[in-house]
Amino acid sequence: MEWHEVFKGLSAQVPAAVIEEEERERAGLLRRFRANLGTARGALRDHFRAILFDDVGEELWEQVEEALIFADVGVEATVKIVEELERRSAEQGIESRERLLDELAAVVVEMLRPEAPGAQLIDVSAKPSVLLVVGVNGTGKTTTIGKIAYRLKQLGKTPLVVAADTFRAAAVEQLAEWARRCDCEIVKQAAGSDPAAVVYDGLAAAQSRGQDVVIIDTAGRLHTQVNLMRELEKVRRVIEKQLPGAPHETLLVLDATTGQNGLRQAEQFKQAVNVTGVVLTKLDGTAKGGIVIAIREALGIPIKLIGVGEKLEDLRPFDADEFARALFAGD
Repeated sequence: MEWHEVFKGLSAQVPAAVIEEEERERAGLLRRFRANLGTARGALRDHFRAILFDDVGEELWEQVEEALIFADVGVEATVKIVEELERRSAEQGIESRERLLDELAAVVVEMLRPEAPGAQLIDVSAKPSVLLVVGVNGTGKTTTIGKIAYRLKQLGKTPLVVAADTFRAAAVEQLAEWARRCDCEIVKQAAGSDPAAVVYDGLAAAQSRGQDVVIIDTAGRLHTQVNLMRELEKVRRVIEKQLPGAPHETLLVLDATTGQNGLRQAEQFKQAVNVTGVVLTKLDGTAKGGIVIAIREALGIPIKLIGVGEKLEDLRPFDADEFARALFAGD
């Protein structure tokens, strides 16, 4: 999936130059993707190299379970995966390590695909569309917003970014720099301002200027987690009151290196602000790439974007087949 395919509501007339640039990025993508997922891929394959295929029986499946748990796939998802692998083995036979990895990739693809058609897309069909971006500090939230704004601008949309993380001056400065790089407008106020007031001003500005998409940065840390969630709930109420039907997307940015802690964060944010999709960053820095599967299985929230590096092109639309082949499948 390419960027012009991930946004629901784009004009059919995507500039040809943009399509060509995406095709150039695509060239060799799987190879680079595997390289960027090298830590997780290597750790997982080391576990599978230790599995003996003398007997395809209970001991083998216990070893597979251990490897998946180590990769942070989670207990619930691991049980489902192993049960399906056992079924396939009984019907078709799985007699080699590489065949096991290929079948594992196929099972994971089926688990990661969203149940509803289009659930993986980011909806920018309304005018203005509102993307509310949430997550704790340090996950790459503000950088993710900048990269999304860049892609929207490239695809012919007019994004406006709203710096509502007013509790952290560095977040406002970082977002302002991204706005400069993307040549898009930003609404901000002094550090310590009421985030809901900044959001109100941002939505009013977007409506008066005819902007296509409003991307709202939010606080990632307050004195307690309870205060953070209350602040986010307040921001969401302001959005809903000012623009009925909004936010059209609520994207939760998670750091893959936090493993199961990220899953607990996701559960809390989902309860507070009705998360519609996950952006999973820093997958290149973890040996536990299975957290993608754990999040999808435990929460039922589609993974919409993933980050596998610092470069602009390393924030990618999530492709279940591409991910599973890069992490699990044989060379």
